[in-house]
Amino acid sequence: MATNVDKALTPSDLPTGAEPFQLELAFDDAEPTVVELEDGSVEIDLAPTRTLNLGDDSDSDIPFDANLADYLDEDTLSTLASDLIDEVETDIQSRKEWVETYVKGLEVLGFKYEERMEPWEDACGVYSAVLSEAAIRFQAETMQETFPAAGPVKTMILGDPTPEKEKAAERVRDDMNYQLTEVMTA
Repeated sequence: MATNVDKALTPSDLPTGAEPFQLELAFDDAEPTVVELEDGSVEIDLAPTRTLNLGDDSDSDIPFDANLADYLDEDTLSTLASDLIDEVETDIQSRKEWVETYVKGLEVLGFKYEERMEPWEDACGVYSAVLSEAAIRFQAETMQETFPAAGPVKTMILGDPTPEKEKAAERVRDDMNYQLTEVMTA
């Protein structure tokens, strides 16, 4: 069970000399708008368009759903990009051992990516002796259990056994075994 799920990154967790990056965003809380229409009725917009102010000295208001990359300066974008790239590379490195184990497992099973031109271009190149052997063993064991040498059907006499019941049970067993092993082969 993971124990560090709720742990937050604090400034003390940063490498020496690293400054935490912070982008302060402030939203203008717009008041509902009231528009009087020609017929004398009014239209009230309870959720007017919100704007975003990046917190810098400029007074530019940015639409709420705008692409912030169009409004941020190059230094800020570079810092965001390098932080994102570092996080992605850290994630890839943390999964490296798992990926290698996964690839080795697929190779052991006989799954390899091959660019093939035969029998046609981009034909599937998957083969696996392990899987085919397992399928053959399963089929052989299943057939042995399902259809033993004495036949798959066995009979049991309920109540007191009598010679007539024993003969009838033998006839039913023989007929059912014949039907399953000889007639219903497909």
